[in-house]
Amino acid sequence: MKLGAFSISLAVKDIQKSKEFYENLGFTDLGGDINQKWLIMKNGNAIIGLFEGMFENNIITFNPGWDENAQNIEDFDDVRVIQEQLKKSGMALNSEVDSGTSGPAHISLTDPDGNNILIDQHR
Repeated sequence: MKLGAFSISLAVKDIQKSKEFYENLGFTDLGGDINQKWLIMKNGNAIIGLFEGMFENNIITFNPGWDENAQNIEDFDDVRVIQEQLKKSGMALNSEVDSGTSGPAHISLTDPDGNNILIDQHR
């Protein structure tokens, strides 16, 4: 199963302070809009998303069809294929995508320790 780029989406209290903190760790802006209270930052292959007021807990994120630079990759598993494989293996999903659609979509699930996982396809 090809899940694509990996990142962690952090629920932050003050996006400006968080941005400065991660810049001090060597992260640079990859995308987002600080005025809308969200940023994507990168250090090497490490990617973090900073989100102020958008969700309560941190989220493990995978982006099928993207590499770690948010560039399209040709050989990837569509989120609908991933959903089908997960369901066949008996995994419970918190949200599903209509299998009759195509293009951008997402599914979500929770691991045994309560960590939220988002599989978010942008193409």
